[in-house]
Amino acid sequence: MEMVVLENEPEVLMENISNKGNRDTSAAPGLKLYRCVAVSFGLLCILQVALNISLRLPLNCEARTKQLTEERDELNRKMDDFTHRSHNGWLYFSHSFYYISQIKKTWPDSRNDCLQRGADLVIINSREEQEFIKVLVQNLMWIGLSKRDGIWEWVDGTRLAQSFWCSGEPNNHKRGNEDCVQIHSCHPDHGWNDEECRHSSLWICEKNMAL
Repeated sequence: MEMVVLENEPEVLMENISNKGNRDTSAAPGLKLYRCVAVSFGLLCILQVALNISLRLPLNCEARTKQLTEERDELNRKMDDFTHRSHNGWLYFSHSFYYISQIKKTWPDSRNDCLQRGADLVIINSREEQEFIKVLVQNLMWIGLSKRDGIWEWVDGTRLAQSFWCSGEPNNHKRGNEDCVQIHSCHPDHGWNDEECRHSSLWICEKNMAL
């Protein structure tokens, strides 16, 4: 059996190795460039985030400062109003000021007087407030309850839920238009009485003021 000798085999092998080395060498600069671009892009992203944060911080501080200033001014306004009403005959109870009139007016005129004072006719929301009002009542006094389209509503538009009517009230006495409500001091439980809005009575104003 004869052996076949490939005389050029070493040369072919060396050529392949040489060519492989040349390919690797030629690819190296491209790889380095890619890495440089990737690193540069990453640094740009970091710089952008840092810039956004640095710009946002002054804006947030400015907004917070504005909010605190507004809250301070609102509190000062409430304190000034609180002091003014305390020195001018208003009584404070459970987050509200109450004013007792010294003259008599119709229900609409009584309400207008309260509105001019920055308040409205009193809304009685609880038995505790009813008990407090009883102490202030002088004979008959208008409260902020009236009938609209046959429905009893407070001056803020809410419908009557809890009531403290005198016995037999409301009764629209003698078929009159008793569409407004007084609190009655002569009755044992100081309950409510419906009356014609055109009648003249004392009244009670209320100004909500929670500090």
